[in-house]
Amino acid sequence: MTQALTRHDRVFGCLIGGAVGDALGYQVEFDHWDSIREEWGPDGVTELRYNHISDDTQMTLFTAEGLLEASPGEEFASVRSAYMRWYATQKEYLPPSGAHGLAAEPWLYDRRAPGNACLSGLRAGGGPGVNMDSKGCGTVMRSAPFGLRFEPDEAYTIAEQCSALTHGHPTAGASAGAFAMIVAHLMNGETPQRAVSAAMLHLRHGIDRSETADALQHAYRLAGSIPPGPNTCAPLGEGWIAEEALAIAVYCFLGTDDVRKGLTASVSHSGDSDSTGAILGNLYGAAYGHTALPKEWASHVEGRDVTTALAGRLAADSQVS
Repeated sequence: MTQALTRHDRVFGCLIGGAVGDALGYQVEFDHWDSIREEWGPDGVTELRYNHISDDTQMTLFTAEGLLEASPGEEFASVRSAYMRWYATQKEYLPPSGAHGLAAEPWLYDRRAPGNACLSGLRAGGGPGVNMDSKGCGTVMRSAPFGLRFEPDEAYTIAEQCSALTHGHPTAGASAGAFAMIVAHLMNGETPQRAVSAAMLHLRHGIDRSETADALQHAYRLAGSIPPGPNTCAPLGEGWIAEEALAIAVYCFLGTDDVRKGLTASVSHSGDSDSTGAILGNLYGAAYGHTALPKEWASHVEGRDVTTALAGRLAADSQVS
């Protein structure tokens, strides 16, 4: 996959790819691998029977909207406001009078298994000091837009800061930051290997980032020895916590450039399948563009029109020089 890609190709691919991976995995979220194998067969989840996205894509879209509305230096406050709008969608059934932007989209008011830490953190107002022991993957799965909007170092910093809106554990912030940094490197045309290696090197600069660095190192080694397939990610964990979800996606990303095969592997396991699929879809889309995504999945995923419009705005309004 070496074709020249425009910035819009990568931004659109990242957002749609995340939605595709999310929808693919949402079909089996919470299911054990034995149950998946029994229902779907030994090849795992190879079909998109239902096109519904989960809270992962919902929050990713609100992240994007928050960044688009932010003045330079005000990203934290703007993303917080966007997340509070998402939180309101989880309490109401329909948009209130006068709602605009994503908050005016009725389909985003469906409650799709939102993470407890995301809900409790925002219920507490969102900000430093909430859920200090939580390192759930809810910070990672929503953080691709930081990498679409900023250069790698800044993407890491802002994603890490915004992680604390709901998850106070340092590993949650490091994992969100590393994910955003990888996406930013991919947006600059780096190969998957170089993008991941750069993030791993960055993580080694801080002791509080060691869990994420170790998890990515494990993923890197596994990708070099075991090709991604149904349940081959099991040695990396189940993806419920931040560093495990990122590691599973990175393992599949480095292990194969066959997008269909990689996405199937990323969701065909016991654990948080929608989050691991969403993260991998973001990575594949940023690396290879939207045309690399399976057409029958990408063309039917829920919210495609809204996602397309946001991608166009992000591509046109990037702060990358």
